[in-house]
Amino acid sequence: MGRPLHGRGALFDTDPAGLAPRLVGLRPHQHRATPTEHRAELPFVLLTGGRGLGKSAVLGELREAYKGHTPVALIDCADGQFAGPSGGRPREAWSPVSQALLVVAEQLAEPVTGAGRITFPRLMSGLVAVAAGGWDDADSERIRREVERILLLNESGSWVAGMAGRMAGRVAANVVAAVSGTGPLVSSAIEATLESFSDSFVSRRHQRAATWWRDYPNAAGHARRGLILLSGHFRAGGTSREHAERYLVRALLADLTDAYAGVLPRMRRLGRPLVLVDNAQSAPGPGLVDAVLRDRSEGIADQVVFVGALRGDSPSALRNAVRRALPEVARRSDWTPDPAAPSSRALLVSLPPLSPDDTLHLVGAVCADVPVPPQLPYATHRLTGGNPLGVVLLADSAAQNLPAAASLGELLTADVRLQEDRDGRPAYLELLDRLVPADRLDELTVLAAAHDHDSARALAEALLPDDFGPADVRALQSRLVREGLPEVPGRFVGDAFVRTLLLLRLHHRDADHRQWREAHETLIRYYAPLAEDDDPARARYRLHHELALGGAESAVAYLRDTFLTLDPRTWLRSLRFIASAPYFHAHDAEGHDFAGRADRRAAVALGRTDAAQDVPDGVDAVLHLRVRRLLHAVWQLTDPLALPDPKVCDRLRFELEQLSNLRPAGNALLWRASRDWPEDALAGRALRVLEDGDGDGDGDDVNGDGEA
Repeated sequence: MGRPLHGRGALFDTDPAGLAPRLVGLRPHQHRATPTEHRAELPFVLLTGGRGLGKSAVLGELREAYKGHTPVALIDCADGQFAGPSGGRPREAWSPVSQALLVVAEQLAEPVTGAGRITFPRLMSGLVAVAAGGWDDADSERIRREVERILLLNESGSWVAGMAGRMAGRVAANVVAAVSGTGPLVSSAIEATLESFSDSFVSRRHQRAATWWRDYPNAAGHARRGLILLSGHFRAGGTSREHAERYLVRALLADLTDAYAGVLPRMRRLGRPLVLVDNAQSAPGPGLVDAVLRDRSEGIADQVVFVGALRGDSPSALRNAVRRALPEVARRSDWTPDPAAPSSRALLVSLPPLSPDDTLHLVGAVCADVPVPPQLPYATHRLTGGNPLGVVLLADSAAQNLPAAASLGELLTADVRLQEDRDGRPAYLELLDRLVPADRLDELTVLAAAHDHDSARALAEALLPDDFGPADVRALQSRLVREGLPEVPGRFVGDAFVRTLLLLRLHHRDADHRQWREAHETLIRYYAPLAEDDDPARARYRLHHELALGGAESAVAYLRDTFLTLDPRTWLRSLRFIASAPYFHAHDAEGHDFAGRADRRAAVALGRTDAAQDVPDGVDAVLHLRVRRLLHAVWQLTDPLALPDPKVCDRLRFELEQLSNLRPAGNALLWRASRDWPEDALAGRALRVLEDGDGDGDGDDVNGDGEA
């Protein structure tokens, strides 16, 4: 894999054994047995979570850990080979599931330590029958090509390997001749295939396998009839095809069970076979999962370890699946299926984000030869929320762009080269390619500035094409939830990291930031006062978007004028929410962009601009300037794209202390914030506002930028 995984020890640990060794029965990267879990029946393990949590990386590491030690196969259901047939093969004789079974069997057949190739006579016969349904108008070369690939599933690789290979060619020739004749095409192909099992050098095990299709429903004890029925059901499509596909999956598992039967094979094959299914939410994933779960629920046993990766939460077909978080399965899974619910045979394991320590170690490993600012790993964790893909890509950008890049924002906009033969691209674009549905990237870039369905509708009406209406807004929001992004009050895009990346793209979409300004101006109008009395919630949203455009004076005035009237807890939340406005560019004194790299917020927070300020008439100048400094301090320290400034942290502490002296009734909350907020900012945590009776934590929105 090139680099070690972090935070996934519950899967790969050896002493005591993690989930993978307990299921496979082998230590990772070793040919040493370990006690197995679930001896009678295995769960179909599905790793769940949104994009970027490292599900594919885990499956890749599992393949590397067991390849060559026990039979292993890995398929990615999003791969183009499962999107449609190739080589002129008609769809009535092809499906994603049949293609997946062929690819899986080809990988499982490979020899491993101490044991030779596995053959798949049952599956081979079934796949030939299915393929034959599409040979009506096929040329002989295409038939030969398809048949030879399928027949090689029955090559043993033993001392008769050469003979077996020649047999595949000879049977292919017989099949071509048979289907070129005048008899029924499908039955002729099946007859030629079954005759190959009667050759003198074929083992008894293969000859027994030839009779397996006798038990297909309505076959009346005849393998040839069973395969003809299988082919017909497959060509019929719909539920008939699903029925046929289920028997093809059963044939694969029966061949694997046969390979482990007997004393000698069991001694040679120490680990259970392992099938890895990435992007299992896409075809052929659902068909494979359903076939395995249904057979196991009906008592048709197998000893194959299935581990899949499922984007988002489980579909309705898995509503009765057993759910666990990864740490909960580190030592035992405590999985017990419900006999009445086939989907309970699935074990859904949610992958957690990386911890701050994991992020620290990963950034340190990638940037081993580059001096890293000490706050960078924790700021990276705050920005990404521990998203493994985000952490890795930012670490790569740091290794390639430090010390020239001075902030996380510059690391995201800097080019990062992920492969030697590819040019570099801005890191934030590489991340969005993998974290956001590509077909809705443009719409999400605009709607990321919204806070709920209604504000998203306002943005869509103003900035998106006319054919993207309210129903499309709602459908897109539902799709994000299905794909595993959290629902967070106050944000249309619930995942803070993805939202930040989308807003960064919105800001850089035009050289003059036109769409960026239009989006925030639209929301400023949307949250305009509806009556003489300005609703506090609408005011906070409006001020948030004004601040995103560089206009801080209205926010300063609001926070100054409400300091003595609002409940201190509400005031602190309002300050935190308004100051969560995105800041992607330095601004001049009028709030306009300029090309300099300096972060003007720090200068304001430290009081360096106080002398030049014209304080409005009739207001407390000391309170006005203090609130102004405090707003800019929180704005800088909570910016996910900036490294927290220790000097600004000290100033934040001082300003909150001074404000606490002005509110005797709220002194405890303000004073506690003066201690907690600088500490939270330096540690890369969200700023806490204590609840009543809470001496340790915060019951607010986790990321600190939802509705205040």
